[in-house]
Amino acid sequence: MKVTAIIPARYASTRFPGKPLAEILGTTMIEHVYRRTAQAKTVDRVIVATDDQRIFDRVCDFGAEVMMTRPDHPSGTDRLAEVAAAFESDLVVNVQGDEPLIAPQMIDEAVGPLLADSAIQMGTLCSRILDIEDYLNPNVVKVVCDRNNRALYFSRAPIPQARDISAADLPRCLPDLTARRHIGLYVYRREFLLQYPQLPKMPLEKLESLEQLRALENGIALHVAMTSYACHGVDTPEDLLRVESLLRQQQEGENNQL
Repeated sequence: MKVTAIIPARYASTRFPGKPLAEILGTTMIEHVYRRTAQAKTVDRVIVATDDQRIFDRVCDFGAEVMMTRPDHPSGTDRLAEVAAAFESDLVVNVQGDEPLIAPQMIDEAVGPLLADSAIQMGTLCSRILDIEDYLNPNVVKVVCDRNNRALYFSRAPIPQARDISAADLPRCLPDLTARRHIGLYVYRREFLLQYPQLPKMPLEKLESLEQLRALENGIALHVAMTSYACHGVDTPEDLLRVESLLRQQQEGENNQL
């Protein structure tokens, strides 16, 4: 099966304009994401999708494949679908362009279930939540799953809700809740992806402002693979400094092993 990874990259960002071109240790963020995505064992092709000429030119400069898209897409999934319509591929992976430290293994973990089971139309990732601040943080999206690792619900609220545990005991009992952080990496069967933007937006998606709820509300099973790798997304310039520090530590550790 052929697997294509697409990295949507917009220049416009409310909190961090020009984010894909921000430099981390002398390399743009979009190049970091591209290089790591290309290392995934299950990925055959990597394409950057952008609506900005500056990003297009920079991606060309480091020798990657890039496609220009319409500027009026309401979401990254719509941009993804426009690009996916232009080529043949069995699976399409949506890799967030603001995850410069993404582990290639995370992509493989998300792709694996769709390679193994042709009935799965869409997949994503999650990790354990062991920090009470993350559990309570509305900016950290949570997911609960059934015994077959299919998503039951996504929410910004702390789910599952610990009804019989007091607020004082919650930090200690958090590991028993098996709370899961959703990681915004998605895998689609190409034909399903092309149909996805046409699915009607439903009340829960609008209420939670979570696009993946559209699949659940339209009766589509969404497989959620567990990963032990951490996510380090960049939403603000402050996040960029934190990621730069982490990357420097990674590089120093690799150099010490040589």
